[in-house]
Amino acid sequence: MPSASGSSSAARRAAVVYNPIKIDVGAVRAAVATAEREAGWQTTLWFETSKEDAGQEVTKKALEQGADMIIAAGGDGTVRAVAEAMHDSEASLALLPSGTGNLLARNLKLTLEDLDNSLHTAFSGDDRAIDLGLIDIRREDDSVTKHVYVVMAGLGIDARMLANTDADLKKRVGWLAYAKALVTTLLEKNSLNFRYSFDGKPARSMRANTIIIGNCGALPANILLLPDAAIDDGLFDVLLLRPESVLGWLKILYKVFWENGVIRRLPFADKLKGTENEELRYVKVKSVTVKLRDAEDIEIDGDGFGKAVGFRTRVKPGGLTVRVPKG
Repeated sequence: MPSASGSSSAARRAAVVYNPIKIDVGAVRAAVATAEREAGWQTTLWFETSKEDAGQEVTKKALEQGADMIIAAGGDGTVRAVAEAMHDSEASLALLPSGTGNLLARNLKLTLEDLDNSLHTAFSGDDRAIDLGLIDIRREDDSVTKHVYVVMAGLGIDARMLANTDADLKKRVGWLAYAKALVTTLLEKNSLNFRYSFDGKPARSMRANTIIIGNCGALPANILLLPDAAIDDGLFDVLLLRPESVLGWLKILYKVFWENGVIRRLPFADKLKGTENEELRYVKVKSVTVKLRDAEDIEIDGDGFGKAVGFRTRVKPGGLTVRVPKG
């Protein structure tokens, strides 16, 4: 299959994989028709996701029908599902951010609420190769499920917070619903006991509150969780949280919200030395293996993925091509 950047304009065809709950289908169809015509692309194909198919199967159908570019129109779950189905293809992924988090779009610094601009990037932008996370999750019945993620995977406070989030409240107030869930989660007993291995080295035991494996590090509300993460460096940034007291949590909050969120964004930030503490640790690796003592909630790209007793994840450098603004 020719790539979107390597074929002639006359031969290019896009497909929109959309979540009908997340977008105004009529408005998007009209805008796509205008953008494809102006860019000289063929008539776009349309595929709707469903409760049974988050996007993987319809994306495969789009590729089989010759799509050079898949436009993911939906939330983070739609983007992840589309990426999972297309990452071994030569097609490129374009984003039409329509959800609560829009995590990949944020980390690529794309516009979030500008339909025409997003479609201009899709049909007239450039290709950029980014890394992918590949993860094998072991379940309580010893079965293994395989997935792809573009932003991050985690165990601990983030996964439990997602499990505690009220779906109806999220529909009404967006990401602010996570704040209520976070309070509930912090009141629970949160401790992970596991053995881990980085890059195939001998396994070690650890007790921690949270482990997050990130391909990139920006979250909603201007939170920079992983300040040194790069989406195309061939490495994961691993975050381990190990607070032992209220003071430990205060140190973590200071690090994430003040140092990462404010200081690291200053023009002279590279000349400032950040604080170091035992409550928060960053590591750069290519692969992570974790075996848990007890089954725990796991999240991928902001969605809960049930219980896991362990997982293995590895980075695939340049594993996905995305559309970004030209130049």
